[in-house]
Amino acid sequence: SPPGAAVAVAVTGSSGVAAAAGLYRYLRDFCGCHLSWSGAQLRLPDPLPRLRAEIRASAPGRYRYYQNACTQSYSYAWWDWARWEREIDWMALSGINLAPAFTGQEAAWQRVYRSLGLNQSEVDAYFTGPAFLAWNRMGNLRGWAGPLPPAWHLKQLYLQYRIVERMRSLGMITVLPAFAGHVPQGVLRVFPHVNATRLGGWSHFDCTYSCTYLLDPEDPMFQVIGTLFLKELIKEFGTDHVYSADTFNEMTPLSSDPAYLSRVSNAVFRSMTGADPEALWLMQGWLFQHQPDFWQPAQVRALLRGVPLGRMIVLDLFAESKPVYQWTESFYGQPFIWCMLHNFGGNHGLFGTVEAINHGPFAARCFPNSTMVGTGLVPEGIEQNDMVYELMNELGWRQEPLDLPSWVTRYAERRYGTPNAAAASAWRLLLRSVYNCTGVCVNHNHSPLVRRPSLRMDTELWYNASDVYEAWRLLLSAGAELGSSSTFRYDLVDVTRQAAQQLVSDYYLSIRRAFQSHALPELLTAGGVLVYDLLPELDSLLSSHSLFLLGRWLESARAVATSDQEAEQYELNARNQVTLWGPSGNILDYANKQLGGLVLDYYGVRWSLFVSALVESLNSGSPFHQDQFNQAVFQVERGFVYNKKRYPAVPAGDTLEISRKLFLKYYP
Repeated sequence: SPPGAAVAVAVTGSSGVAAAAGLYRYLRDFCGCHLSWSGAQLRLPDPLPRLRAEIRASAPGRYRYYQNACTQSYSYAWWDWARWEREIDWMALSGINLAPAFTGQEAAWQRVYRSLGLNQSEVDAYFTGPAFLAWNRMGNLRGWAGPLPPAWHLKQLYLQYRIVERMRSLGMITVLPAFAGHVPQGVLRVFPHVNATRLGGWSHFDCTYSCTYLLDPEDPMFQVIGTLFLKELIKEFGTDHVYSADTFNEMTPLSSDPAYLSRVSNAVFRSMTGADPEALWLMQGWLFQHQPDFWQPAQVRALLRGVPLGRMIVLDLFAESKPVYQWTESFYGQPFIWCMLHNFGGNHGLFGTVEAINHGPFAARCFPNSTMVGTGLVPEGIEQNDMVYELMNELGWRQEPLDLPSWVTRYAERRYGTPNAAAASAWRLLLRSVYNCTGVCVNHNHSPLVRRPSLRMDTELWYNASDVYEAWRLLLSAGAELGSSSTFRYDLVDVTRQAAQQLVSDYYLSIRRAFQSHALPELLTAGGVLVYDLLPELDSLLSSHSLFLLGRWLESARAVATSDQEAEQYELNARNQVTLWGPSGNILDYANKQLGGLVLDYYGVRWSLFVSALVESLNSGSPFHQDQFNQAVFQVERGFVYNKKRYPAVPAGDTLEISRKLFLKYYP
């Protein structure tokens, strides 16, 4: 307000975060404003609404946590300070008060390893490239797409200083990385008597880039390295006394003996307290539900109880679908945070488990002897499905579930800045269908659009496709009134994209049917429409919005570089992550995205090759061999990673026009 003007509302809180959350609540509930990754709607009413009485709110749990170890690579890999600052401000306004600050840790590790006597080439052989550091830090990968240039370390350190300063200035608790026990091979050269064992390969990687060495918990070097690293980090960045370490993330321990598992967790914890007597260990609980055959109750209990009760916080990482607290007596007394994972690999695709998140946290609080201390958002990738995250953030402050249909009606009004009946109806349809997956829901996008073509593709949906088509029609009908809203245009791209993804499945089924019944004309028709019209139209739709551009991802990678050589390395990192994910398609399409440029030059080219192979098979009368096709298509996939084509980072075309054109052609 101008100097001397009466203050419409005063917001205070027990911390900067609490005050920021109070401010956003006022903006949201009284001014009709909205903030999200895809845009903001901040038209303030004039005059500002005054409150008749004081409103007090307190969160039911101590913590609202945010970030997944993988988000560091799938989403934040190329961020500059401006983008980090925007995220941290969004975190504060969302009421987040506990979050990792993992940036720049490799610089500290490099110092520690060099001081122990490793040479630079041994360090270089260990670190992965920037797009894969999340899995290097968890001991899954080493060396792939590396090494890290010296300039990378400097820039990341500079970012980390600003990140921790900003987070702490707002009253957030920063979580720093700690030593989990994994070491570079060079440690064995310098200390030949050290007791270290190789873990097995991770995911579909062999020992070329995986099979990290794990120090024995009893080996004195475990404490030396762990404490050295943490002291280095604390000296550099200060501390809020919370540390993260994941020793067995998707890695099978060397023994299932409970005594061994307790020794490991105890060694990790002691290496923390050696540097900080007040240390609190924050651990991802993903491993327990990822390998339930190994992690039986005795093994879980041993790992958790190797640490004094209350000195560990476990993230129940996938609680909306596979909660662990229920079968571990609330983590055997260790505090836990009920987390919504929601997204894998940063995939695009409308998805949510709204009923599960609307009731799950409240049920967990009422569990017998519950040790729940908060809620968390832990997506592997962000900048998708804004509505689900807005909902989860609000639930972190509530004492009971929400009335979802009326909540989503208000959400649409705030998001677009004005009430619109068609848009509200569209959102209620999406809420009850694509956003309401029930049972055990795992949101990997398996649509044929973003997967390597074969005759055995998954086209199953957890909702009625017709609800998305109808929501598309309703949103388009609101275009005349809402078309100037940036958040509306984003949602129109996203819903049109979802409809197109469904249509791709329909054409795929037609192609498969035609091939299996030897109907060449039908195969040519369905294949021709898919390859020469639907996919190019989808690509032009995505290319009309800045947040759906391949060029934005690639250019942000190049922008971090300080030389042409670095720019090329970073761009290859960025391209490989969203396609092959490894040298030979090790985790092929795990991090698939629907981006303008990627749809045409990667997915489109694959589909073209597939249709041609099926046509050739019918023409020649020889059977279609998937293995032969896979070898041929791998050359196409690899060719895309190395094609050196520059993609625009600026959108082109009118989103509304392109969506309308697609609608007139394809609406079922």
